[in-house]
Amino acid sequence: MRDPVYQTEALIAEDIDAYLETHQHKSMLRFITCGSVDDGKSTLIGRLLYDSKMIFEDQLAALESDSKKVGTQGGEIDFALLVDGLAAEREQGITIDVAYRFFNTEKRKFIVADCPGHEQYTRNMITGASTADLAVILIDARKGVLVQTRRHSYLCHLIGIRNIVLAVNKMDLVDYDQAVFDEIVKDYAAFAQSIGIESFTAMPISGFRGDNITALSANTPWYDGPTLVDHLETVEVLASVDLDRPFRMPVQWVNRPNLDFRGFSGLIATGSVKPGDEIRVLPSGKTSIVSRIVTLDGDLDEAVAGQSVTVCLTDEIDCSRGDVIAAAANPPEAADQFEATLVWLNDDPMVVGRAYWLKLGSQTVSVTVQQPKYAVNVNSMEHLAVKTLDLNAIGVAEIITDRPVVFEPYADNRALGGFILIDKLSNATVAAGMLHFSLRRAQNVHWQPTDLTREDHARMKNQTPKVLWFTGLSGAGKSTIANEVEKRLALMNRHTFLLDGDNVRHGLNKDLGFTEADRIENIRRVGEVAKLMADAGLIVLTAFISPFRAEREMVRNMLPEGEFVEIFVDTPLEVAEARDVKGLYKKARSGALKNFTGIDSPYEEPLTPEIRIDTGAMTIEEAADYVIRQLLPLK
Repeated sequence: MRDPVYQTEALIAEDIDAYLETHQHKSMLRFITCGSVDDGKSTLIGRLLYDSKMIFEDQLAALESDSKKVGTQGGEIDFALLVDGLAAEREQGITIDVAYRFFNTEKRKFIVADCPGHEQYTRNMITGASTADLAVILIDARKGVLVQTRRHSYLCHLIGIRNIVLAVNKMDLVDYDQAVFDEIVKDYAAFAQSIGIESFTAMPISGFRGDNITALSANTPWYDGPTLVDHLETVEVLASVDLDRPFRMPVQWVNRPNLDFRGFSGLIATGSVKPGDEIRVLPSGKTSIVSRIVTLDGDLDEAVAGQSVTVCLTDEIDCSRGDVIAAAANPPEAADQFEATLVWLNDDPMVVGRAYWLKLGSQTVSVTVQQPKYAVNVNSMEHLAVKTLDLNAIGVAEIITDRPVVFEPYADNRALGGFILIDKLSNATVAAGMLHFSLRRAQNVHWQPTDLTREDHARMKNQTPKVLWFTGLSGAGKSTIANEVEKRLALMNRHTFLLDGDNVRHGLNKDLGFTEADRIENIRRVGEVAKLMADAGLIVLTAFISPFRAEREMVRNMLPEGEFVEIFVDTPLEVAEARDVKGLYKKARSGALKNFTGIDSPYEEPLTPEIRIDTGAMTIEEAADYVIRQLLPLK
């Protein structure tokens, strides 16, 4: 049985403090293994753990026992069992999630992510690659460059991994044939050049046999490059590159335990900072001087990229979570419109115009995505015309945030250029993205302040602005009830305006159809108009089907808290269809009218409306009176 004790045992026994000091100051490399299905990723990681003596006697005994159970021939160990993560993976015989493992050598510490090879789990691979400095892309020597090889290579390059190892695995199964290796490297080099990968390190290996993993193999005398471990121990890590860039620290937390202390805590993304340095807080642009750099172990004379610190300033300037503290002489930009690459990670397709949460570092804002400019075919690198993005699709689109975001292009700064999109209703992560640049129109258009505020307009009308949002199926009675409510408000000397769905489509929205994307844009425009009218001090009534919860929530978020009142006109489909005042249901049932809500397009009922009207139990007049009573006291 292999001795599991570290080669540094003598040093540990002689001087444990010296060993710990040496271990503490080892650099850290994060890397991933990726590629196609069954190319040996888990086996390779198992071999690395085994050869670096990161398994112990009890683990080794269990490993040998498991190897016998799965029928390994010749008593040889199945190293893949070392990293066979979840129970579901064992049952299916595939890797479905990212398995992280830690090991170290005499020169460096490592965190390795074993990423799934199946296309449907590309989103999992993105998770593993997002923090990696290096990617080991495996190729089965018998199969050559496959679709997933190209996909994973493209994604690794896309998210900024510049250290690529092309590990041609299972060389033992092709008799260590140099011609096979050279042909695979030639094919991969042509593809890599087409996607912008400037260089990569190719090596012939066998994860199962251990060839060229920790020592050069006698089976490949024609190969004179480094072993995999030698390369991993010496390659430059991203942190060293980040040190040479301007200082950037996204603020995670404002630390104020008492009145005598106020600091801003975060992880330094790039650069370094010292007491006395002039800084600028973005997006406000306020400047100050660093007075202290505080950590749990005491104050620092200097802090660098990769350290979590608390920065204290000489001035009491406004700075909160989501802001970025940067070098005053070289600050990043702030903008609200961008071009970005998106990798769609959700089973449901992207919905153009729908509002998602965008999380970039410590910043969280609302964002809408425009129709993609194109999607990328990872096999041919062809740009494809598409209207949306489906699961695992990669595309380029313009995005618009509801307020300025502090950013740098992803190629320059991962921390301020990489983001995720989150569905507002399910809180599921639906996409990963990389910012390219801000759009020129975002830099040229600025908010023009005016002297009269929305409070002034409301005061002149002696009322509190409201948006009364009537929603329900076609034929539910929204417009009729909204009209009755407006007449009662007029008798109370209230200043109102009614926006009706059909009326708006005769003018402002006459260019829109009834696809899901057009419905979303319809509501977005109406929401913006309602907001402007509320800014003018009006009580705005809207009567729109507005079938999607996300868009109703989008309009709610446009307004101050308490001003948006969702009124659900609750009418069953069969009742609304029986009325069919405009004959629309009959057309929809015959197929003459497509994308009709309730028939071939969904209606998402409000979950917690402020007011619910049961039209089966109320007349129009009773419903209007009920709404007024719920709104009282109405200043």
